[in-house]
Amino acid sequence: MKITENIRYIGVDDTELDLFEGQFIVPNGMAYNSYIIFDEKIAVMDSVDAHFGNQWISNIETALSESGNSGRKPDFLVVQHMEMDHSANIALFAEKYPEAKIVASKLAFAIMKNLFGTDFADRQIIVGEGDKLELGSTEESHTLNFITAPNVHWPEVIMTYESKDKILFSADGFGKFGTFGYDDPDGWECEARRYYFGIVGKFGANVQAVLKKAANLDIQKICPLHGPVLSENLPYYIGLYDTWSSYKTETEGVFIAYTSVYGHTKQAAEKLAEILKAKGCPKVAISDLAREDMAECVEDAFRYGKIVLATTTYNGDIFPFMKDFIHHLKDKNYQNKKIGLIENGSWAPLAAKCITSLFEGSKDITFCQNKVTIKSALTSDNEKQLDSLADELLK
Repeated sequence: MKITENIRYIGVDDTELDLFEGQFIVPNGMAYNSYIIFDEKIAVMDSVDAHFGNQWISNIETALSESGNSGRKPDFLVVQHMEMDHSANIALFAEKYPEAKIVASKLAFAIMKNLFGTDFADRQIIVGEGDKLELGSTEESHTLNFITAPNVHWPEVIMTYESKDKILFSADGFGKFGTFGYDDPDGWECEARRYYFGIVGKFGANVQAVLKKAANLDIQKICPLHGPVLSENLPYYIGLYDTWSSYKTETEGVFIAYTSVYGHTKQAAEKLAEILKAKGCPKVAISDLAREDMAECVEDAFRYGKIVLATTTYNGDIFPFMKDFIHHLKDKNYQNKKIGLIENGSWAPLAAKCITSLFEGSKDITFCQNKVTIKSALTSDNEKQLDSLADELLK
């Protein structure tokens, strides 16, 4: 596939993978993106997952042939990110093209040594912020301009701005779940959001730093390491990344996350959703934490500015799925939200107290004053409490 006249896609799709990074379900597969740039010198942008090394090398050879460059070899492999789904075939590339140089950050070469037992010392080109790599000698030649992007989402990450065609090679930034050509009926943002908060979400400040650098560039296309190439309406995608990385509210409404043992807490959560909708809440989302994809629940918790946590007291604490959910939120730097609480406990309700303590130290978390306490089954008094909670959430 052509990205521009002299830049081609040479990545691969994984349609057999069930769990990305061993935890995220990927029903629509996963793309491991790689690109090749043709000029007086030829640069390959990143490798692919270990299972697809031979296919990737074949893609390189096909691109060389179809572009009229048969007989030529790549001069550079640019390594933007050392996570194994992108770096696993560096050694295979180095063996196939022994004259090629490897371009990466200093820390990336240290990780290479851990992974391969060598840092390819005689073939290194170490780059950092502001460094350039010229692929030709004329004004029309391609130039790679390197941007450090530490902790987006590993510390060795670099991004690359190709100034001739105005392309940002964004490493894992702007990536999403799904194969390269998958046309998501829910739109790019659905699986991109789940990907962002699952993988990059903790490092919002680092993403903000990169966005400030990108604001000074004339970007016409974004080529990430996962998901599709972005070439239209780029302010929309960049705007979403700004919202996500600054922990702002993306969608006005309320997200209700619950766990329920015998159905009474579920009944309360559904009743609150009904009340909120009747009172004109613009959007209400509700999830059963025990049955729905945890990563999607985390995604919704960040998407909405207000959430309600409804759970039972369990062994003097809270139900395990709720505790796991809150652990995920805390791990991803959850902040700047308003939280309502519904607790259930037949003799000693403690869930609200336990949840509140779990968020100690979190930034800009506000708890609703109207707490709902159920003792086994929902009562008419509880429904009044739910009504008051809904009013507070809608203020």
